[in-house]
Amino acid sequence: MSWAVTDSWTMTWRELAHWVRHPVQVVVGLAFPVMLLLMFGYLMGGGSGIAGDYREYLVPGMFALTMAFGLDATMVAVTQDLNKGVIDRFRSMPMVSGAVLVGRSAADMLQSAVSLVVLVGVGRAVGWAWHGSFAAFLGALGLLLLLRFAMLWMGIYLSMVAGKPELVTTVQILVWPVSFLSNAFATPESMPGWLGATVEWNPMSATATAVRDLFGNEGGAVSTSWAAQHAELLAVAWPLALLTVFFPLAVRRFGALSK
Repeated sequence: MSWAVTDSWTMTWRELAHWVRHPVQVVVGLAFPVMLLLMFGYLMGGGSGIAGDYREYLVPGMFALTMAFGLDATMVAVTQDLNKGVIDRFRSMPMVSGAVLVGRSAADMLQSAVSLVVLVGVGRAVGWAWHGSFAAFLGALGLLLLLRFAMLWMGIYLSMVAGKPELVTTVQILVWPVSFLSNAFATPESMPGWLGATVEWNPMSATATAVRDLFGNEGGAVSTSWAAQHAELLAVAWPLALLTVFFPLAVRRFGALSK
């Protein structure tokens, strides 16, 4: 276990060293969700079904949306290591096999946490605020990072299935329906019945609804559906279900690459 932790920490520092050498990628990754927030909040309007301040509804939704975006950077990094022979070099060293993936995921989670801090600051600047306790605030951030962790391992597995950096964009398109068919921008009650029901059961919608509740933000019309009434439960269950499926698949796929 100590070797696994040490090797994973070494691989994490490797990824952080890439940040120093390629700072533009880090800046773009932090700026993109900010631009989305400002674009939907001020340029495109929206807020269908929202009776109160749209920013109270939009900002938590953007927090959840950000957790699904930016996976392409991690996916490209994994495929580049595979195609450049870097993974083969690591295998020749006395290293725990999964340390490369753990290091990559740890670096991604660190960037996601920084991105959330930046978004919270921007949200405050545009007039958003949370009204719950500080413990509830931390709980909301925890749910957001849990969603990111699950989406991350799904992305790692799909990147190894794709195999090449140029195919990552095609795979990334699969994430878009999950991202935009959610309640990040509008309430499910304002949508056609079948679409609203689909949106309510979206993992991202569950997280967005749960963090709105924890932040004490307005959520438009109160839905009586089971998914809306048990959003906190689904915000934990969906990511754990995704991790149960994709974490072992990713580890198994990575191990099979050496055979």
